[in-house]
Amino acid sequence: MRLKIGRLRQGLALMESLFLLMLVAAPWLAEARGQPFLLDLATRLAILAMAAASLNLILGIGGLVSFGHAAFLGIGAYAVAIPAWHALYGGGDWLASESGLFHLMLATLAGGLFALSTGLIALRTHGVHFLMITMAFGQMIFWLIASQETYGGDDGLTIDVRSTLPGFNLDDPIQMHMVAMAGLILALLVFLLVRVSPFGLALAGAQANAPRMRALGFPVFRLRLAAYVLAGILASWAGVLMANFTAYVSPAMTDWTRSGELMFMVILGGAGRILGPLVGAAVFVLLEEALSSLTPYWHLPFGLLLMAVALAQAGAFSGLIAGRPSSRKERHA
Repeated sequence: MRLKIGRLRQGLALMESLFLLMLVAAPWLAEARGQPFLLDLATRLAILAMAAASLNLILGIGGLVSFGHAAFLGIGAYAVAIPAWHALYGGGDWLASESGLFHLMLATLAGGLFALSTGLIALRTHGVHFLMITMAFGQMIFWLIASQETYGGDDGLTIDVRSTLPGFNLDDPIQMHMVAMAGLILALLVFLLVRVSPFGLALAGAQANAPRMRALGFPVFRLRLAAYVLAGILASWAGVLMANFTAYVSPAMTDWTRSGELMFMVILGGAGRILGPLVGAAVFVLLEEALSSLTPYWHLPFGLLLMAVALAQAGAFSGLIAGRPSSRKERHA
């Protein structure tokens, strides 16, 4: 039985790796099929998978269920939109910049500081209290952005000029896709390095038994805070990519419903798995596209499907194949 499960897991890992390679080759596959919209779909998928991979750091390893993670996505997006607006209409003040490196630096500082300041408070709570307080912080960002009439308020802000990166032209869909894939691969590598590092092992140990880890001398609070800040920065970088891809930002990017979508991507792909966010994002995006083409009320069957997965405690479509326990007796064995 163990041999069979091991082979299934190997086969699953192989299929996931092949899918990642197909995503890298999306520009040529889309051209070969004569369907350029597939490239846009692949780019969006890669950026969402990067954001989900950042959430997987704290949810999959640390067991921290955050309903405010999309706030970092919005912070990163507006770190592009606001300097771009100032570059065109702001009269050349210090924020005016079209440089992608400046946008990344601004997203890193803003996302990191927001994660640090909110994490110092939120991580003193546990369980549903942590979930609710992260959602509250996320909604604070939502209303803060929505109140900024200069930058579009509720209507959002169109980005008239994309970030400039040395050697890249983000107005070219192929180059935009390659930069998005680089971001996704970076996020997956960061997750892998954290998971196998002493830091990641201690973080996982804190998820399993925090009091015991404290008794052994591990600074559980600081470990969780470091992971929370790292996840926030990665999500902010994903926001930078999303802003350049859509050329439009709005407060809706930070809403708690978007955080829920990211959480479902992690759960669908298998929390704690390296390529889980990629699988979850693919299932999410493809189902969204398929159902929206069938009915304008696609949110209803889509929501019911996600609820069925959560209630069944499947954890992931891939997790079922990997041999997750299906009965209550097995789960408590």
